[in-house]
Amino acid sequence: MRPKSEPKHPQRELFQSELEQIIDLRHPLARLGQCIDWASFESILGSTYHPTLGAPGISTRLMVALHYLKYQHDLSDELALAHWLENPYWQQFSGERYFQHRLPVDASSMTRWRQRLGEAGAEQMLRETIAAGIKMGFIRAVQLKRINVDTTVQTKAVRYPTDARLYHRCRERLVKAARREGLVVKQSYRHVGKRLLLASSRYAHARQMKRARAATRKLRTQLGRVTREIERKVTAPSEKLSKLLGTAHRIHAQQRHDKNKVYSVHEPEVECIAKGKAGKPYEFGNKVSVAVTSRGGWLVGAKSFTGNPYDGHTLAAQMKQVEGMIGDRAREAHVDMGYRGHDYQGQATVHVDKRSRGRTSRPLWRWVKRRAAVEPNIGHLKNEHRLERNRLRGTYGDAINAVLAAAAMNFHKLLRAFGLDFLRALLGVRGQFLLILASLGPQMPCETI
Repeated sequence: MRPKSEPKHPQRELFQSELEQIIDLRHPLARLGQCIDWASFESILGSTYHPTLGAPGISTRLMVALHYLKYQHDLSDELALAHWLENPYWQQFSGERYFQHRLPVDASSMTRWRQRLGEAGAEQMLRETIAAGIKMGFIRAVQLKRINVDTTVQTKAVRYPTDARLYHRCRERLVKAARREGLVVKQSYRHVGKRLLLASSRYAHARQMKRARAATRKLRTQLGRVTREIERKVTAPSEKLSKLLGTAHRIHAQQRHDKNKVYSVHEPEVECIAKGKAGKPYEFGNKVSVAVTSRGGWLVGAKSFTGNPYDGHTLAAQMKQVEGMIGDRAREAHVDMGYRGHDYQGQATVHVDKRSRGRTSRPLWRWVKRRAAVEPNIGHLKNEHRLERNRLRGTYGDAINAVLAAAAMNFHKLLRAFGLDFLRALLGVRGQFLLILASLGPQMPCETI
């Protein structure tokens, strides 16, 4: 059932403290809350609720605000709720009128709400940050004409895959799932398998590779025995056990140079992506395309892809998402040489960075060099907004996490823009002069003013 709507003229509470009397309404978070169209989220998520059955859902504004703040500060669900309870500005931003002393929801409710949100709802969160920036004048129309597009790897929260660890972990999961369904496993190899896994790691560390491979072969044999025993005893396996048996067969059969290998038991969709980095030659996750404005560095698109496609084959889908965010305002797209032979056939002109300085006009050469500005944005997405070590399950979680990270980065930039206005209002004319001098550097000490 849909969440209950707040009354336009609610009755005042006698023994509760109004947040408007506690906080400064000129604070960036309070001002940003007035610029976001909260009703747009209810219209998008309304179809996911039953019109009459069930208890009323959780407030949509509360959950959207919690996810903005969660991804902005790189917090878990539990920590986001803990900070919400202590911070009156967070509570006012999420639509509360009075200061609350209890948690509004359980942390598990945020997980279930993300499943309801979907990729379309996450894109609406990104779209609203762009609309708020345009409305307040922080994003100008000229900034949306040129965008930079690049791909990166959204790593998954999985262990580094080795054959020995995959065999051991898959056998453990099979035995646990079989016993949950009432099957009696004759021999689980619980203790023997653990000793073999430790022996394989120690032998490999000591560069005794023959002994390490022998321990790994024994672990593979144990996985095959457990798999065959469960298949003999089970008559109608559940969906979960059937899927796990299929993963076990793939792990047991794969060889060193095979393609489409399984690198994680609980996330079999994880891909091994080589990006050519010296410090990290291989990354395990999925490919994400990011679109950033050449001026201002505003995120106008973030799309997740499965199957490790060629970069040029992701451009058409990425530009389609950009058009859904900002319409047909993007006129030029700057990409690197990995996009040669791309599949985009739209109205925007695609400039591939071939570094042909003598054959490129001076104004275009300036924008071609500006393409590299997308790399710091990717770094911020990974280090500050949860694009690194994604903890959401499956390809569904990959798609949501990428868009929410982009929305959180725009959210952070909006707060900084509002914060500068707030600081100028507090300091006055003399303070603005001090801010300009501070931005110029240490050429003139402030004590001389």
